[in-house]
Amino acid sequence: MLAAARSEFVRAGRPLLLGGWLGLTALFALMIDTVMFTAVSRGVALPPGAPGVSFPSAAELAGQSGIAAGLAAASSMFGIVTLSFWALLTASDYSSGLVRILVAVQPRRWKLLAGKVAVLVALTAAAVTVATIVSVTVAVPAARSAGISTDAWWRDPLVAVGSAWLDLFAAQIVWGVVGLALAIVARSSAVAIGVGVGYLLLIESIVKMGFSGNTDWLPGSTLAALAHGGTASLAFATALGLGIAYAGIGLAVAAGVFIRRDVTD
Repeated sequence: MLAAARSEFVRAGRPLLLGGWLGLTALFALMIDTVMFTAVSRGVALPPGAPGVSFPSAAELAGQSGIAAGLAAASSMFGIVTLSFWALLTASDYSSGLVRILVAVQPRRWKLLAGKVAVLVALTAAAVTVATIVSVTVAVPAARSAGISTDAWWRDPLVAVGSAWLDLFAAQIVWGVVGLALAIVARSSAVAIGVGVGYLLLIESIVKMGFSGNTDWLPGSTLAALAHGGTASLAFATALGLGIAYAGIGLAVAAGVFIRRDVTD
């Protein structure tokens, strides 16, 4: 598995690819924090059911966790980026024909999949770290410019930032596993990304608007709640349990298809 992980890291660590992942993550963090503080200070609210982004209240921004509030606010947008790059790095093995060489060299396919997942988890941790650094750096001047008090931020900033990092990282892993599973099933990054983005921006929003019952268990809502450290309608423990279940299903599907599928065609 270590050899598979080293091989995957060499391919995933290409400057253009890695720079695109980290660059998009940094860009979203910068944009969301800048817009969020300005919008909240002016009392501008997002439309009901707006997909991808959720803004906290002014009181929450001025609270102890406000320093890292941008991470949770943009968690679904970060999730799209994570899903996309997990899918891209997975589907490229099929489009290039590399998967045939890999399974010939390492017939125990589960080791190939485990090595890939390990590397993608590490890269996701790096992306979340970049998002955290950018978000926290931008938050201070953005809050001052918007006239939002930051006094409460400095009571225990390491705990607040560390907790926000862990919550976002947990949500991003599930997003990534979904991208991995879709890419293995479809053998196409375009299909995987299209399904993931379409679900978040269209299907789940329509279901929420048309279904009168509780929809907090849906993947997008669950992962948003997980990134927020729990919400009033979905406790953190429940969100974490559902997230683990979604990730487990995704990994089971990915492993089943990858191990059993004939790759000689």
